[in-house]
Amino acid sequence: MRPLSLLKAALAALTIMLFSACSPANPSLQVSLDEGRALLESGGAVLVDIREPSEHAHGVAPGMVLLPMSQLPARLNELPRDPAKPLLLICNTQNRSARVAEQLHAAGLTHVRFVDGGMSGWARRGWPMVRPGSGG
Repeated sequence: MRPLSLLKAALAALTIMLFSACSPANPSLQVSLDEGRALLESGGAVLVDIREPSEHAHGVAPGMVLLPMSQLPARLNELPRDPAKPLLLICNTQNRSARVAEQLHAAGLTHVRFVDGGMSGWARRGWPMVRPGSGG
């Protein structure tokens, strides 16, 4: 199976997983909110916000890549492939990003991690947020 086809199959399985009982996220794929922010701001990682556009409207971190989970299967080619630069997924809490990270990791993207605490934790800490498309 081609890598892109494998990723699409993994994301299809993810959709089923999201609506069924799931085991806790793999802690080895987790990074703390503090580490995620530091890596984003230093350029040491790519932070991908997989929340949906209606959630992005509440604010995003400056420098994040916006790639809604519902669009991932059609836009997998947009995910950075450099294994030397971690790809950090973030959603509102970490439930969706943890599951997507597990599926992408299983499909061969071993540089993928998820940010524990998500954007709700980011907002609670009062960290910088901008409106999507504002250039921040």
